[in-house]
Amino acid sequence: MAHEPSPEDLVRAARAAGVTDERLLEALRVTPRTEFVPAEHVASAYRDRPVPLPHDQVTTQPSLVAMMVCALGLTGGERVLEIGTGYGWQTALLARLTASVVSVERWPDLAEEARRRLAGQAVDNAEVAVGDGTLGLPARAPYDAVIVCAAFPEVPEPLIAQLRTGGRLVQPIGPGGFERVELYERRPHGLVRRATVTSACFVRLYGAHGYGQR
Repeated sequence: MAHEPSPEDLVRAARAAGVTDERLLEALRVTPRTEFVPAEHVASAYRDRPVPLPHDQVTTQPSLVAMMVCALGLTGGERVLEIGTGYGWQTALLARLTASVVSVERWPDLAEEARRRLAGQAVDNAEVAVGDGTLGLPARAPYDAVIVCAAFPEVPEPLIAQLRTGGRLVQPIGPGGFERVELYERRPHGLVRRATVTSACFVRLYGAHGYGQR
């Protein structure tokens, strides 16, 4: 009988990618990706692959999500800023792992869909705002961690300014299409690169401190 994909497949993919954080692996296990993808892609929700979204957007591959979240070194008490909400699956994972999540999505209909889906899973410590992700959300700053789900050759200055000293930031660095996912730490004098997490392909980061609006 053919294997029916399940959340455990995503856990195995994350482990194969080097993720060992048991809190994160458990979040992958209990956060239903089927509830955070378009209806026509539910059948492939537990395969380790991206899923198309409206506006030529795409979800991040689950094992890559796990690698990026793992790099933040979350311990449970953090306030996290997420740039790029999509349908909210990564937001839901972060909400399980931290005190609170603020997510900024540039497309109003995606933001509304994410809010609906997060509410459906009783996620009450995540806020989804519509706006220019490169500007962050200064009203909720400072943040202990920032995760950026789109590519630009440098980290937008407002995101650095909103990250507390000692906080971590993960972002794909490149032109959009083939990037290095980099981990940074905020120091008193600015951002310091700590490590390259992996190589991956991401959509471009648009905004005032990213690529011009299309």
